[in-house]
Amino acid sequence: MTEKPVRVRFAPSPTGYLHVGGARTALYNWLFARHHGGTFILRIEDTDRTRYHEDALQDLFDSLRWLGLDWDEGPEVGGKHEPYFQSQRLEIYQQYARQLVDEGHAYYCYCSPERLARVREEHAHGEQTGYDRHCRYLTAKQRADYEAQSIVPVVRLKVPLEGQTTFYDVIRGTTTVDNTTVDDLVLLKSDGFPTYHLAHIVDDHLMEISHIMRGDEWLPSVPRHVLIYQAFGWEIPVYAHLPVILSPTGKGKLSKRHGGVEIHYFRGQGYLPEAMVNFLARVGWSYDDKTELFTREELIAHFDLDGVNKSPAAFSYDKLEWMNGVYIRNLPPEDLAGRLVPFLAAGLGIEERELRGKRELREMIPLVQERLKTLADIVTMADFLFYEEISYDPQLLIAKKTTAADCAVALDRTMTTLESLSDFSEETVETALRGLADDLGMKAGQLFGIIRVAVTGNTVTPPLFGTMRVLGRERVLDRLTRAREAVLRLAIPAGA
Repeated sequence: MTEKPVRVRFAPSPTGYLHVGGARTALYNWLFARHHGGTFILRIEDTDRTRYHEDALQDLFDSLRWLGLDWDEGPEVGGKHEPYFQSQRLEIYQQYARQLVDEGHAYYCYCSPERLARVREEHAHGEQTGYDRHCRYLTAKQRADYEAQSIVPVVRLKVPLEGQTTFYDVIRGTTTVDNTTVDDLVLLKSDGFPTYHLAHIVDDHLMEISHIMRGDEWLPSVPRHVLIYQAFGWEIPVYAHLPVILSPTGKGKLSKRHGGVEIHYFRGQGYLPEAMVNFLARVGWSYDDKTELFTREELIAHFDLDGVNKSPAAFSYDKLEWMNGVYIRNLPPEDLAGRLVPFLAAGLGIEERELRGKRELREMIPLVQERLKTLADIVTMADFLFYEEISYDPQLLIAKKTTAADCAVALDRTMTTLESLSDFSEETVETALRGLADDLGMKAGQLFGIIRVAVTGNTVTPPLFGTMRVLGRERVLDRLTRAREAVLRLAIPAGA
């Protein structure tokens, strides 16, 4: 480990929307920084301009902030190592590339794309792989000849031809590779843009990064990176390569064919950021063998690298949904109501400010809080509370083992019963309607099913009597009247 102050970074490339894998990497870095009283840096590695996606950058900022992963240095925040966009740091990388050439640790390569393609083809039929180091051995005159042809070279690392390179990863342990297996990789391209290998090392050094936590797809590249650090004579940060996130079956990496994989998808589906943070923290990290639920403060207190697993972890949509439901049930009612507003307003097609003042919003919370798995569920669960009129298939009004005429009578008697009640409390309504079911010779479930469809338009709803209380007697009677008219049309054929 290192004695340096903890400074970690999340350094995504804005080539697509923030994936849950990237979000977990950001979360682990953030938790590690907060646990150790360190600094969390956001750096944008945007040197691949062909794949740059401007919308992805805003999505990144929005998603990190939604998750509550505030950065101490970086875009829109600033810091002592500005700028934090690699595309604005090209002169820095060019300077350090020239330094490596001047000190004999790198060289200019003038090979054309056609020659490199031929080399790759020849290597495909032999044992040798990678670049053949042709330009490593050019004479001064040969280099001058290339320069005279206005060929703009790339800069390649001059990898030692003998010996071994060893590095330590706190999750993976010690790894040693023969230098003969490492090719002379490109550090600076002919257009003046660095490769990832040079840019991130220069930035991590200048930004005083103490620990590098990133996906384990970068593990094979670490020997190259160690050689670059050694060429500069810089201290190597502590490495921690995180396990990949697998599909729910545990077979293969998580991808879009398994479901939503981007943070904005889960946000749009009504998952809570608190639940998402808790869930992502547990995909590859554990505190003990039994604890699943953690507050943000508990995660900060407990998180450290010794709890990160070597093995890949599966992404369980079912577990995330369960966890989200737990968090929803634990929200204060007023907080939940506020979070439901955007989803309900979008589903109803009305302005949020119009919805916030409605009595029904406040009164429905006790009816739905125990049943919601996501915030988006509210639309199908309770939209009927906010419509003046509802529509549905009248056939749904006919209970099992009854006729349309039976249901018309039941609805008529229900209206009479409800009109006569002294109050419209849940207890009073339930007692009266259970008595009515006995009088009608119906099972309570049959009568309640008819009433449920009549007042909500759905066969599955929040508790019926609470729903009726929220709707109010006048609206309930109005809907029962409309339902009775609809079922009478079924009972009396047209033209009869």
